[in-house]
Amino acid sequence: MSQRMSGYARVPDDVYETPSWAVTCLIPHLPKHLRSIHDPAMGTGNITDTLIAETDLIVTGNDISNGVDFLKESMWHESICMNPPYRQAEEFITHSLEVADFVAALLRVDYDSAKTRRYLFGDCSRFAKKLILTRRIIWFERPGAAPSYNHAWFCWSSAHRGPPTICYAP
Repeated sequence: MSQRMSGYARVPDDVYETPSWAVTCLIPHLPKHLRSIHDPAMGTGNITDTLIAETDLIVTGNDISNGVDFLKESMWHESICMNPPYRQAEEFITHSLEVADFVAALLRVDYDSAKTRRYLFGDCSRFAKKLILTRRIIWFERPGAAPSYNHAWFCWSSAHRGPPTICYAP
């Protein structure tokens, strides 16, 4: 299926709140030993709220709008789950891999196709999984809203061995 422009203007600061159903799809794919998870681009907290409601994990989050610039932070996190600002996604992923054992990022399904990002995927031994969402995300409930992009959760793990897997949800 081809992609098309949605006809909507970009939202300032790339604030696109992740729907709960998309987070719920990721939960069965989280490492079983996890105790905590952090969202460094939490916006209004949809990812953190869903994780708190549906898991026993210790869940934390912050956002640039709260005065915390994740890219300037060096605090260690056991795991990171995020829908990063698209224009800074590569920076968020790279930094997350420096400060966490497990990283999950919600991105457009073809994000791993760019030759310049091969170091994050094909050349990265930590790249563990691509969880493709078979349902398109509607970012804003508007009359006639039609999503124009497919998305996937991309997961990296320091414990991963072997080739990455591809899964589908929901």
